[in-house]
Amino acid sequence: MLDPKGIYTANERLLDDPRVHNLPLVIALSSPNDAGSTAGQMGHFLLQNLKSIPAVSFDVDQLHNYRERPPRVFYNKDHYEDLRLPTLKMHLVEDALDQPFFLFSGAEPDLQWRRFRAAVMHIVERIRPSLVLFVSAFPMPVPHTRAFPVTAHGSRKDLMEGISMWHPKADLRASMGSVLELEMIERGIGTVGFAVNIPQYISEADLPQGLLTALEHVSIAAHLSLPTEEVREASRSVHEQINAQVQANPEVARMVTSLEESYDANYQSAAASTMTLAQRDADKVPSRDQIGVFFEQYLDEHPYDSRAQRPPRSQDPGDSPAV
Repeated sequence: MLDPKGIYTANERLLDDPRVHNLPLVIALSSPNDAGSTAGQMGHFLLQNLKSIPAVSFDVDQLHNYRERPPRVFYNKDHYEDLRLPTLKMHLVEDALDQPFFLFSGAEPDLQWRRFRAAVMHIVERIRPSLVLFVSAFPMPVPHTRAFPVTAHGSRKDLMEGISMWHPKADLRASMGSVLELEMIERGIGTVGFAVNIPQYISEADLPQGLLTALEHVSIAAHLSLPTEEVREASRSVHEQINAQVQANPEVARMVTSLEESYDANYQSAAASTMTLAQRDADKVPSRDQIGVFFEQYLDEHPYDSRAQRPPRSQDPGDSPAV
């Protein structure tokens, strides 16, 4: 294996500063399997809305398969413009209350996984994160009209208990996130992952609802104040658009109704052991009936604003700004 240090450049002074050690590290890597563009959106959104400093930059040309995942470019009438090349970087970020944390985001590597894993672990050993949080998403047969479920995983059982509605067993294709999580657990590093369950029939779209769900879970688990108001407004607008499309197609409407019935039945059976981190932190354990009332009140109290504009799907979540 080639020297892992040969695929990245680092702000050595920053990484060696004791003041940035023992901070949370959020890993959100985009990939073709990133349902709802959840992880990809998270990296872009946080870097656009919070103060940040580059800490590590990976040589994407050694890691990315451009034939399989070509970059995007815009054709404007008679010329090309706005080329968006993939990036893979770690930033030191400050939340809304100036609390620092590390964010590792960009395009998941296609190549040299062992070398990349060794490089990441070398960086992790230097910054010694207090907690590593993984953000991902996958398609599931759930309705868009209900709160998106989350599958929690990792070594920090105190941050996972009660979140997942279902506890499946499956033989899956590995992601770089799963590879890194396994390595960190073996080395005794605390980890927690939040995999958002995206409605299968809209998983190809950029969904702010998935991003909002991920932001809320990361905020609570890492004790960070992450901005959500803009995403919340976009979620309401997109929800309204989806509802309109569903109502216009009776066959799709019947499918959604069937998913709702299945979701509600499963949720009721799991409600006694399922609650959010916020509810557990507040030491409030709702009953099954209370949870049902909560959902009804939430939908009644959060009307969707049709004037709200959904952020445009402009580029691969791992892309860099235009060059």
